Amino acid sequence: MNEELNRPKGFGEILDAAFTLCKQYFSKFFLILLIIIGPLYLLQSMILFLTGTSFFREAVSGGNWLDQTLSSFEATANTTLGEDLANIGIGLLTFVFLPVAQAAILFAVSRLKKNEDFNVSSVIKQAFSKFWLILGGSLIFGIISFTMIFVPSIVIMIMGVLSILADPILGIAILIILLLAVSLTTAYFLIRWSFYLGTAVFENNIPGLGRSWHLTRQNSWKVFGIFIIFFLIYLAISVTIESVFIALLGSSVLYSIIVNLVMLFTTMIFMVGYSIVYFDLKIRKDGDDLQEMIDDYQNAGSET
Repeated sequence: MNEELNRPKGFGEILDAAFTLCKQYFSKFFLILLIIIGPLYLLQSMILFLTGTSFFREAVSGGNWLDQTLSSFEATANTTLGEDLANIGIGLLTFVFLPVAQAAILFAVSRLKKNEDFNVSSVIKQAFSKFWLILGGSLIFGIISFTMIFVPSIVIMIMGVLSILADPILGIAILIILLLAVSLTTAYFLIRWSFYLGTAVFENNIPGLGRSWHLTRQNSWKVFGIFIIFFLIYLAISVTIESVFIALLGSSVLYSIIVNLVMLFTTMIFMVGYSIVYFDLKIRKDGDDLQEMIDDYQNAGSET
């Protein structure tokens, strides 16, 4: 497997390598996420239980099974202030520790590239040794992401409302065009900067946006396509599992636990894929840089 990880790969080869690694090292990769992120989900479940949510099945109104299932979906959307505050707190902690889990998987895949096995506790310790670098880079990337998403959304919403009031059909067309243009532009820049984490982890440098921009040069849309595939996989698995278990368990603590475990699984697939893409880009660009140095040396020699 290390031979595949040490050569440039095509679109399909990257996906194949990601699924192969997930299959071969599933228990270790999943354990990394379970150790780092699992306690946060456990805390969330405890808060739900202590605030009165039923463990096995939330009792909901409805005359038959279909009505109860629909009521369960509505119950997940209608939360109390305490639950909302708890979810915000867990979300912030997840934002802090999720990049640490990604760093641990980066270290694990790095060892596999060298044909070495990895120990779960060892790569977790390595990741936490870079905690402040990871947090600093993630904060900068998070602020940039929030700004690029939130500010254009407000502007588009205002322009869309004004356009629709002036001419409904033309306004809707303008709104769709603006949404597509801004979404693609935002996605392009965020993808170009998304590999800042590797710079923080392996080069002890933040924010690493310039390095990420360099790595993704000439490969940005390929990376975008790969991320879309992983997102669709996440969406398909999540929607299917959530739809089945909310029908069986309602908006209960057990349902929340199952959904969180599924989220850990899909996150694991994405993180392994992210790591493979990062090292693939690094192999390509490091090779390009070496070739450029050789060309410069040869050109200098010919001039003399």
